[in-house]
Amino acid sequence: MSVVKWEKKDRTAVVWMDNGANTQNLIFAQELNRCLDEAVADADVTAIILTSTDPKSFSQGVDVQWMGGAFADGKLDDIKGFMYGMNEVFTKLLTLPVPTIAAINGHAFGNGAILSCACDFRLMRADRGYFCFPEVDLGIPFLPGMLAFVKKAFAYDQFHDLYLTGRRAGAAELAERKMLVKASDSPEALQEDALAFAATFAKKRSIFGIHKARDHKHILDIMKNEDKEVIESLVLFVTD
Repeated sequence: MSVVKWEKKDRTAVVWMDNGANTQNLIFAQELNRCLDEAVADADVTAIILTSTDPKSFSQGVDVQWMGGAFADGKLDDIKGFMYGMNEVFTKLLTLPVPTIAAINGHAFGNGAILSCACDFRLMRADRGYFCFPEVDLGIPFLPGMLAFVKKAFAYDQFHDLYLTGRRAGAAELAERKMLVKASDSPEALQEDALAFAATFAKKRSIFGIHKARDHKHILDIMKNEDKEVIESLVLFVTD
């Protein structure tokens, strides 16, 4: 069974998260990195869409069962490998020389919502699914780099609301807040809308890559200089 796969539709690479709720662990990070590398290696690709094969979920965040087992078994290098691997995914989405588009087809919770915010653009189906940062209730602080790039997807006051309340928001609210390109009526419409939006891009990779790298330089610096200390400490939870 695949965890992540991709296909080419015209000049758009569609990367499918393909593991049910798409909870994120070491293998997920490795496979998503592989697919992004393969997709961008095709010189004809002018856009990348990230979405899910599951009818209910885009991604429901970190695989807490896997992470708990890794902690219990002392597999700390696996946990660090996962976190560095996801930072590599985030970095790719922030710097790839083509637009990256999240087609949020269901629930996007925690690291799933964060993953969508690393993309350049987001669309979401309006008939089902919620977007949520539950970390405030679970005692899980964002990495410094996560905070930096999630803020680019929202006006600050709107991010502040969701970040500190942990409440769930639907596509209609997110569209009103200008966090989405569009709230699509159904999963079928979402795919059509995402592909149509992707098709509007035929930019030269050189200039697109420069624009993204310069736009996100402050984020990349934070990820490089501040995230490592947190990951190496493995102080990932707040219990009091």
